[in-house]
Amino acid sequence: MADQVDPADRERLRHTFDAAAQRYHRARPDYPERLFDDLVADAGLGPGSRLLEIGCGTGKATGPLARRGFQLTCLELGPQLAAVAAANLAGYPKVVVVTAAYESWQPAPGPAFDLVFAATAWQWLDPASRYRRAWEWLRPGGHLAFWSARHAFPAGGDPFFAQLQPVYEEIGAGLRPGETQPRPGELPDHRAEIEASGLFQDVRIRQYDWSVRYDADAYLDLLQTFSGHIAMAGWQRERLFTAIRDRLAQRPDGQLARHWGAVLHVATRRPAS
Repeated sequence: MADQVDPADRERLRHTFDAAAQRYHRARPDYPERLFDDLVADAGLGPGSRLLEIGCGTGKATGPLARRGFQLTCLELGPQLAAVAAANLAGYPKVVVVTAAYESWQPAPGPAFDLVFAATAWQWLDPASRYRRAWEWLRPGGHLAFWSARHAFPAGGDPFFAQLQPVYEEIGAGLRPGETQPRPGELPDHRAEIEASGLFQDVRIRQYDWSVRYDADAYLDLLQTFSGHIAMAGWQRERLFTAIRDRLAQRPDGQLARHWGAVLHVATRRPAS
């Protein structure tokens, strides 16, 4: 999934994930532990730090930070996703999951947050207000962080995806004009956008890459957690999934290797002017 979402599709597609709540936690990859270590260091987090997560989903990014002992308030738009997250995080008394939209939620009176962050969710927020709201909820000197897990295409990587591209074209779900297939370590970042907001400074960018092997069942499970695949018509999904099963059945191990990339952005809140 690209980091930029067509405004015409944003409101429609951001609600699709709730229908895949159970599958989402099972199928989506874990983020690298070193990402969280870098986040803690770059944001200057320590004992007692208060974190606000936007779009926590099922808690894929929440758990690693909860294990580090931070106090987390987690917003999730989808009630089913929020329920799964609450169950997954029930063992962490410092974590609170709230079913609410970022655009309308208001924090209770109390100290401002040390970190506002979003994992594979920032692109679904209204660009006109997301930086301003994060700025308002952060303490002076607090930090904003966001990242996404997306498909990366290393040189010499698995040819499966190039071979499958004609099927995507056939069903009307091919690459959009200008859409690229970036290599690991070369994913686009949003430094310019953050700086253009005028609300944050000292932007730090880090890139991560990892790979996961999937058999047919696991890969189809994963695809059904992506908004574009969830929203497909039945005939499109059947044609695509049949092609995937047929191609993997021809491989000796029946598996493919998918590379993932993530770009961690951490920025410091500017003082009020």
